[in-house]
Amino acid sequence: MRKRENTYMRTMKMIVLAALVLTLGGIATAELQNVEVGGKLHIRGNYWSLDDGQDQEISFYEQRTQLNVKADFTDNVTAFMELDSYDIWGEDFRSNYFTGADGRQASTDDVEFYQAYVEAREMWGTPLMMRVGRQELVFGSEFLLGNNDTEALFRGLSFDAIRLAYVTDAFRVDVFTAKLAENLLSDFASDNIDLYGVYGSYLGIEDVVIDAYWLYLVDDLNNDETLDFHTVGLRGAGKMGGFDFDVEVAYQFGEWDGQPSACPFGFGEADVEYGAWAVNADLGYTFDVAWQPRVSAQFAWYDGGDPDESIWSNDRELPFNRLFSDKEYSYFLDNAGAANLSNVFVYGLAIEAMPTEAVSLKLAGKYFDADEDYGTDGDLGWELSLVGKYNYTEDLAFRAGYAHFFSTADDNDVQVVANNGLANAGIADDDDYDYVFAEMMISF
Repeated sequence: MRKRENTYMRTMKMIVLAALVLTLGGIATAELQNVEVGGKLHIRGNYWSLDDGQDQEISFYEQRTQLNVKADFTDNVTAFMELDSYDIWGEDFRSNYFTGADGRQASTDDVEFYQAYVEAREMWGTPLMMRVGRQELVFGSEFLLGNNDTEALFRGLSFDAIRLAYVTDAFRVDVFTAKLAENLLSDFASDNIDLYGVYGSYLGIEDVVIDAYWLYLVDDLNNDETLDFHTVGLRGAGKMGGFDFDVEVAYQFGEWDGQPSACPFGFGEADVEYGAWAVNADLGYTFDVAWQPRVSAQFAWYDGGDPDESIWSNDRELPFNRLFSDKEYSYFLDNAGAANLSNVFVYGLAIEAMPTEAVSLKLAGKYFDADEDYGTDGDLGWELSLVGKYNYTEDLAFRAGYAHFFSTADDNDVQVVANNGLANAGIADDDDYDYVFAEMMISF
């Protein structure tokens, strides 16, 4: 079975490579028409107070700096390059105040090429688009594919990928392949980590989008183990009068070969599979009155799989894997930017308002409950948050907020909801968490 899959993937890659060669040959005569320079600066101060029996406090300033150049050529050809640097304040200071010695900045991973790609549109007079190189893969509500720029630890996420798209006014279909890890000592289509996807959107209904997609991740970097699983999903989002909605359903299936059984004599192999569901629903209504108040409700469910209940087999179904999601539900349980909360139910209510054209406020409350309880009570707790945003200009914005988490867990509970539902969140009875942040963002 693995050999057939590798042959298939090798064939697909050769087809894409051939198309790439043809594309580059077709754009060789393109002439430079326009150059644009842009960028972003995002600075945020974070403070967590975690009353978990140790009264732990965490505080830091983080900054992400981005600078990009876009070059437009004739024949609908564009080259885009973007540099970025993510830093914690104080990491790169060049002076020792005690001795007065000033040295060179010694960090090793400051500035990176975050994006660098060539894009060709309307190729050969058709609606076909090709983008080749390091790029963001952002689709839908970023339920499974996002760019990691939400809330704290906004480090960004881009992929080394080849992307084809067929784009019309009524629909769009994207097909892509991305290299997540490369083993140089291997053939063209094995012993690596690769992501493949097809994402289609129907745009024929005014203010509404309907998406359908298939994602396939293959990890055979370790010769003794192979993990591959598919994710298929449907999404509908849009506005109808004062109502807005975003509803998504996905199913994940696949297997993890090479996992040992629990046999004390070392015999056999465990049956470890994916067979998990996920649902996210956001529904809201905006009143056409002063302050434009909007009330909304949220529900999310990430299947916790089926844990092993035998001391002999080690067989299990894994929780839903959120892949590269940038959708965060909690300032605490989503591990401050990891967006990896799974094996969980989320229930939320919120109200938003705009006292002025430049100021917006949002008050939200959420309740979290584990799906698979692992023999204990799955209650996690409540979270309340208040966030305000002030758009000083069209380019410069300020944001600040406060959140509090009230634990409803028991000291003996095991809440396996972190790390895509594979690790214990470690919430104890009567834990109280506080979080405060303030940030500024400017783009040009």
